[in-house]
Amino acid sequence: MSAPLTAPAPPSASTSPFTPLRIPFFRMLWVASFVSNIGTWMQNVGAVGLMTELTASPVLVALLQTASALPVFLLSLPAGALADLVDRRRMLLATQTWMAAVALLLAATTLLHLTSPWLLLTLTFLLGLGGALNNPVWQTVTPELVPRQELPQAIALNSVSFNLARAFGPALGGFVIGYFSAGAAFLLNGLSFLATIYMVYSWKREPQATSTLATERVVAAIRGGIRYARFAPPVQHILVRGVSFTFGASALFALMPAVVARRLQLPTSFYSLLLSCMGLGAVLAAVTLPRLNRRLTIDWRVTLATAAFALGLLGLGYANNHWLLYGLLTMVGMAWMLVLNSFSVGVQTVVPRWVQARTISLYLLTIQGGMALGSVVWGTVAGQWGLPVALTGAAAWLGLSMALGLQFSLRMAPEALDHTPARPRLEPVLAEAPAPTEGPVIITTTYRIEPCNRPPFTYLLEQLGRIRRREGAIGWGLYADLADPGRMVEYFMVESWEEHAQQHERGVSRDEAELKNQIRQLHEGPDPPQVTHLLAQHYRPTPDSLPMVPGSTRLVAGTAGEATA
Repeated sequence: MSAPLTAPAPPSASTSPFTPLRIPFFRMLWVASFVSNIGTWMQNVGAVGLMTELTASPVLVALLQTASALPVFLLSLPAGALADLVDRRRMLLATQTWMAAVALLLAATTLLHLTSPWLLLTLTFLLGLGGALNNPVWQTVTPELVPRQELPQAIALNSVSFNLARAFGPALGGFVIGYFSAGAAFLLNGLSFLATIYMVYSWKREPQATSTLATERVVAAIRGGIRYARFAPPVQHILVRGVSFTFGASALFALMPAVVARRLQLPTSFYSLLLSCMGLGAVLAAVTLPRLNRRLTIDWRVTLATAAFALGLLGLGYANNHWLLYGLLTMVGMAWMLVLNSFSVGVQTVVPRWVQARTISLYLLTIQGGMALGSVVWGTVAGQWGLPVALTGAAAWLGLSMALGLQFSLRMAPEALDHTPARPRLEPVLAEAPAPTEGPVIITTTYRIEPCNRPPFTYLLEQLGRIRRREGAIGWGLYADLADPGRMVEYFMVESWEEHAQQHERGVSRDEAELKNQIRQLHEGPDPPQVTHLLAQHYRPTPDSLPMVPGSTRLVAGTAGEATA
């Protein structure tokens, strides 16, 4: 096991679950987000109701869910890269404005009776595009607004907002649709975005350090985010535990409607009551979260919550008593909130700000992937062997997934969560400054190492190599000079000079600085290790400068009559 993903709060930190609401802007943004979430659930109810009025095709009705979910898979990674590259306040304004415009357009076409099934699907997809672009950058706002020791409470309050909206939004949407129309629900959803737009517009964001370099290319930024996750064990642990949990937990959301309708043979109102119980459980978990954080480590919180969720799946598969099901679904709601809160806090605190949104987008994609794959698997199992067997299988999966805590612990030393650079990087001495897009660039460091110190030196350099690749290197290696056994050369390669310059801007991380201090103690000689920067060379012929054939006065290229004998 590695060392806690969340450090214990300082003694002076408040333990109230509502402490973040004392921050005026967080409080106002929370209210605006709650209103917007209500509008989103009204939109969902209205879209399904309108589609059933427009067509009797079950395929088109099912495609509504696809139109909402597909943008997450298409844009999650690009959205995370954009959120790390551009001003986050402006991106939030753009995405919220886009969603408001699409929702209002859908309201107008519906109220004017111009909406067709395919137009509804198209506008639902466009609304989903805005949501997919908005989600990663929205997740990065909370860490900027609240102190780090209050981040679990803040994320829990955001979960409370979502669950309260899930409890009241569908009912309010049904009321509006029943007394007015689906167009009125779409109109209210479009207007609900205006509160969030106003709040983001009035956000006086603290000035951020701006780069003097050209903006990274989005594709390169996506590769950088994936590379960071690949070589950052804490991120890997969260992603593995996240996909494992959601794969099993998806059975509840996929099969609960069928359990209510087929096994229990009860009306959909009972399904709504079970959803309300889950929402109540999430609220209870948020209230008790500070106390649980003090008494249990993150691994124990996730393990106990996973076991509680598995018990809820078994109850859904076999229990018939209504009050027992109410209690089990309340417990499931608590477990769901505790697990996802732990993962969300972790993914926002174990990475530095420069790659935060990209890591969040990977996490969201992983969670969505686990839910989508699990829904297909458990739905297939239920179709072949019945609902109780599928729910039992999902519960067994969750039970087995708890063993992942032994290999993929979520605990981390508190000092590892401090991403403040230990020191700036020394600027290279250059005879000429390359263009930002030139590359690749190879950086070499030459050490003098006694042969007896080669094993510990090699071990430390391999740890440093993982950090190099995490920070953006596309290649790394360590070599010994066969003609000089004491000479060891480390190299790493980055895609461009711009990428290497950005590494210098970010400074030296604390774990890298500690490793380098240990490595320098093994270096022999009065001079420090020698660092060189090598830039790839590419020949680009121009009309005024054509190459000559070696040993000849003739040009390699040219038209007849241009070459001279």
